[in-house]
Amino acid sequence: MSANGSTKVIFAAMAGNTAIAVTKFAAAVYTGSTAMLAEAIHSLVDTTNQALLLFGMKRAALPADTRHPFGYGKELYFWSFIVAMLLFSLGAGFSIYEGVEKILHPHPIESPVVNYVVLFMAILFEGGSFLVALKEFNRSRGATGFMTSIRSSKDPVLFTVLFEDAAALTGLVIAILGIFIAHQSGIAWVDGATSVVIGLLLAGVAAFLSRETHGLLIGEAAKPELVAGVREIVENDERSKELGAIRTINEIQTLHFGPHDVLVTMSLDFKNTVSAAVVENAVARFEKAIKERFPEVRRLFIEVQRHSDHLANKAASGDGGEAEEGKGGEVAAGAGGHDA
Repeated sequence: MSANGSTKVIFAAMAGNTAIAVTKFAAAVYTGSTAMLAEAIHSLVDTTNQALLLFGMKRAALPADTRHPFGYGKELYFWSFIVAMLLFSLGAGFSIYEGVEKILHPHPIESPVVNYVVLFMAILFEGGSFLVALKEFNRSRGATGFMTSIRSSKDPVLFTVLFEDAAALTGLVIAILGIFIAHQSGIAWVDGATSVVIGLLLAGVAAFLSRETHGLLIGEAAKPELVAGVREIVENDERSKELGAIRTINEIQTLHFGPHDVLVTMSLDFKNTVSAAVVENAVARFEKAIKERFPEVRRLFIEVQRHSDHLANKAASGDGGEAEEGKGGEVAAGAGGHDA
């Protein structure tokens, strides 16, 4: 998802949730429905979350400086993790608390028709926001499967807004059913039980989002397609093949600093017979070709090292040999390093 696409999704969700939250709170006060109050809190938390995502995107766009030479891209991952925690602590926690209180001290719902009108209006607003998010998501994932795309995505806005909207729609349906059953049966505690179910739904979504954003926050590798493409560029370089310059690719490591900010490090074993000029020219060609094919590669470091020395250093550092390609975030340093 592009930055413009992400921003559009967030603004659409924020506009809808703000209007919905105000309406739900008014309806909850008027009718005394705990399920409606839980939904109002849910919408308020969603609105706050979207504001935090916008703040994270703004912080992530700051240029690199001496304190943060690789930029602020991970700010987006940090604030996305905070969003998941807020959804769990405020959204789920308060909904479950209010639901238990209503179960222990039940009281009838007044004017349930007001609740129905507000909830059906909320479904329309949330549905519009969800369709915007789903359209952007489908455009970005292409032919990739739904859950595969979610799990491999490096853009937390992509799945956070989508799952928040999906949870909101599901919660609205649960609230309508709960209020209907409580009103028709006259069993007041059903309204509280509905609030608890909504809280458990939010807790489940928050747990999923926290797990996904936690992986991004501590550092995830680029997609295997990018790693394979980088390897292909090096292996198919005509000039290097003509000179027989490269013995082997010792290692390729990648790390996401943001959705569109990837660090690539490589360790290459050049033949001892080639000159320093040949090595420098090869490094320059690799850098140009890799960044043209993968614009998200913002930084590229290439280490020149004998394969035996590379393995020895890996063993000495505790890795016990060559690390699996594309799974780590280790920054290689050495001759031939280039940073753009």
